[in-house]
Amino acid sequence: MALIIKEFGRVRLIEFNRPEQSNAFNCQQFVETREALSAAQLDSNIAVVVLTGAGNAFSAGADLEDMRRKTKGTEEPTDFPEFLDVLAAFNKPLVAAVNGVGIGIGMTLLAYCDLVLISEKARLRAPFPQLGLAPEAGSSGLFPQQVGWQNAAYVLMSGDWLTSDEAVQLGFAWRSLAPEELMDEAMKIAAKIAANPISSLVETKALMLESGKYEVGRRAHSREVEAYTRLMGSPANREAIDAFFDKRMPDFTKIDGC
Repeated sequence: MALIIKEFGRVRLIEFNRPEQSNAFNCQQFVETREALSAAQLDSNIAVVVLTGAGNAFSAGADLEDMRRKTKGTEEPTDFPEFLDVLAAFNKPLVAAVNGVGIGIGMTLLAYCDLVLISEKARLRAPFPQLGLAPEAGSSGLFPQQVGWQNAAYVLMSGDWLTSDEAVQLGFAWRSLAPEELMDEAMKIAAKIAANPISSLVETKALMLESGKYEVGRRAHSREVEAYTRLMGSPANREAIDAFFDKRMPDFTKIDGC
């Protein structure tokens, strides 16, 4: 199973469970996470969902083995669009406890969470330029809205790591906590929120989303899909993926137009 699911009263904990792959998302993990969120939304006994990762990582992003097959035209659909639709439309409070690295979708999905708590040892990264790709999951629209144009531009165009303190300072996370305190505090906050009427929580989140966040993400993702289609399998993307598996730095200078 790609997930571990536990319940603590009215709080449901969803734990990404591919620790040997740093909880990288493959097709199975996209499907199981989508189904788990859908089930939690429909469960009248669940008020809040907490996301975290097993082991030392939150999520290392998309599984690069899957991406490599896609660049060669042999990959099956990833179920990513359906996962993103459910994540964006999730109508109950969603808390992330980022226990380790959050890369790619492990970072961009945080824009859909209502509260993000991050371990002091965790780091975030949007490595799309290093992969010869464009942003994903609506981040090209949501990040500027969330942290401002210039902060978003640097994060998305440089692909640099963010420390937990930087993530909080910029607005990608709410609080940074010692690793040993992270889960206890996340569950305590989730339980405090879950003590309120679910109907009130759902209406509150719906009103907040009416500010336009959902539409910003949806429109941005639609544009990103077009860019992704153009760039996936391009010479730069193939060089980036091959370099990863060859354990070397990519050399984009040998590619015309890069």
